[in-house]
Amino acid sequence: MLKPKIRTGPRHPRIAGAGYEFTRWISESAMERRGLHKANSDFAKQTLASIRERLLRGESVYIAGLACPGTHNTGVALVEVTQSGGPRLIINNEEERFSGNKHTNAFPEASLNDMRKVLRRMGRDIGDVAAFVTTWDYSALLAMLIRTSIEEAPASLKLLRAPIAPAINLRQMDQVRRLSRKLGGMFGLAGPLPLICLPHHDNHAWYSFAASPFADAQEPIAIAVLDGTGDIGSISLYVAENGEMKRLYCNESLFDSLGAFYTVISSSQGGWTWLSSEGRYMGAAAWGDMNRATNPYYKRLKEVLQLGPNGEVRLNRAMANWHSDPADKPYKPLLIEILGPPLRPDQLWNPDAMLRVEDIHHRPDTKDRLDKAAATQMVFEDAMIHVVDHLLRITGTNRLVLTGGVALNALGNMRLLEHFDEAWFEKAQGRKTRLHMWVPPVPGDPGVPIGAAWLFAHMAGAPRGAALSHAFYCGLPPTHADITAALQAEDVASTAIGNVSSPEGRDAIADLMAYMVAQGGVIAIYQGAAETGPRALGHRSILANPCDPNVRERLNERVKYREAIRPLAPMATLEAALDYFQLEDGASDADYNAYNYMVLTAHSKPQAREKIPAVVHADGTGRIQIVRAQDDPLTYAYLKALGRHIGVEMSVNTSFNVAGPIAQTPAQAIDTLRRSKGLDAVVLVADDGTAYAAWHGGERDSGRFTGWYAAWTSAQR
Repeated sequence: MLKPKIRTGPRHPRIAGAGYEFTRWISESAMERRGLHKANSDFAKQTLASIRERLLRGESVYIAGLACPGTHNTGVALVEVTQSGGPRLIINNEEERFSGNKHTNAFPEASLNDMRKVLRRMGRDIGDVAAFVTTWDYSALLAMLIRTSIEEAPASLKLLRAPIAPAINLRQMDQVRRLSRKLGGMFGLAGPLPLICLPHHDNHAWYSFAASPFADAQEPIAIAVLDGTGDIGSISLYVAENGEMKRLYCNESLFDSLGAFYTVISSSQGGWTWLSSEGRYMGAAAWGDMNRATNPYYKRLKEVLQLGPNGEVRLNRAMANWHSDPADKPYKPLLIEILGPPLRPDQLWNPDAMLRVEDIHHRPDTKDRLDKAAATQMVFEDAMIHVVDHLLRITGTNRLVLTGGVALNALGNMRLLEHFDEAWFEKAQGRKTRLHMWVPPVPGDPGVPIGAAWLFAHMAGAPRGAALSHAFYCGLPPTHADITAALQAEDVASTAIGNVSSPEGRDAIADLMAYMVAQGGVIAIYQGAAETGPRALGHRSILANPCDPNVRERLNERVKYREAIRPLAPMATLEAALDYFQLEDGASDADYNAYNYMVLTAHSKPQAREKIPAVVHADGTGRIQIVRAQDDPLTYAYLKALGRHIGVEMSVNTSFNVAGPIAQTPAQAIDTLRRSKGLDAVVLVADDGTAYAAWHGGERDSGRFTGWYAAWTSAQR
């Protein structure tokens, strides 16, 4: 066994630091000449002054947040701002939903065109947008890319041409310098469209705080941005008091990163590509040994992340190599000895390289891989707890807003609520309380366009705005014409089934949906604007019976065509969630709002595994979503109807997609039905309330839907 070694920090910090300062100095003026302005520039100050004056006159002002090429998940958010109400989110469009290319870093043309349609429906146009703000401080990001490429030279010089993080590299940055001109041309302007660049983590932090249930609290609010990478670092800590936010710390490193640690190991061990590996690996961890005392990898793997004073997390560069070569050679010999050699890029998405939990009792190598996933999750959780422990101690608060891509790890989020209990606060703060935590529905980069627009509104003096209760903001609701056009496909059968505009019509369609699910059907619901963020929450969801123990295997194998390790999420009314899961008091603010978005797991109660086995994971948890009548009337009515049909107001909920982004358009919805042989029917609801059911036609018609529909219709008479 090789002797453990520890080396933290770069080899050439001074040279790298000088490269950073020089690049930032050069790039700020160069980018400004190309229409990309700093937040403290004269142009930004003039724009803020103009917005402030308009707000004081009682006008409504529009601000667009733009996620541009140069990062993954491009898109645009549109916010309406008033002096009385503050910012109100109108849309948050993700380009991947329109293009079908998951995590795309392409220019968000379709998202912008959809935004223009929304503006025109409101009697506005692009000229009415007072400011376009970006999700990154691009001069800082470029300087950090240069700094990181120098830090471990000569080995790290490879990063000048290879991805440093998912979709972030110098080649993509080259597109940014042409962005202002391209936008101007797209919108038919006489010249470039000026952009104002806001810091990435500030965007994460302000939106997540302002939209939280804590925004009106009298005590300070701690905000932790734990990310794969930002433009000046990967861990940033803030405190909000009296409506203002102050940054307390940034680690100024792209690789002393919890997100990079999890991304690289989950990909190089699990066999999936970056941005697709993390959630799968978290699900796989539940099948492994999650005991720190007995897991065979945990004690040695935890040396990869060195936990230092003041909440610092440092990458052990004697073991890891992703600071120099994250794609091809991410491990050094010490780490290879622990985990084995990493999977090569040409092995990713190879079924033989993936975790195959169906063979867990037959293949020792699969059990071994699952234990590695569990060890990775536990090391990751240790680091989360370490950072948050420091933040809570220095702020003296018990309220935490957690955001950044790392906050998508729902299992880790639950561990924070469990760890920071009354005993911890009694010892650390001398008072009887516990952690109260909130995670936004889009903690990752698809939420940063909202943050940029929301933050700029705050900088202009607007009030904070209302807290969020749902996430249905992506794109326009489907029109009647678009749905009927999509239903003309030759291999699809369809029929109108009613209208949800009235309570009676809505309840009837909800009862039909519940009846089909109770009969063993797997159906999809497609209604309204889509969910923004990675979780389907009832507008683009696949639904099934949680009481059926065979649903998980059948849905993963025949509907989603994915690994058997993948859990299914429980969607429930609040009453059912409380009946079957142990909802943490620390997530109870605003009537358990934190459980609305599938960003928290919860332990199931003893009776749950027997009653709802399809939505209880291998470790006894469920990533729950609570549905409210005021936020989603049709899905809520469906859950109430399920209570009558199966005895529990709870449903299986998984995203309406097959090996790609969640279905955005009616045509994509029908294409997803076409590709999923195990999906029995799709219920599509148009913007006028008309509801249709679509199912496989021709030789693929199983007769299941028509049989159920006839039986249900007969029972209604």
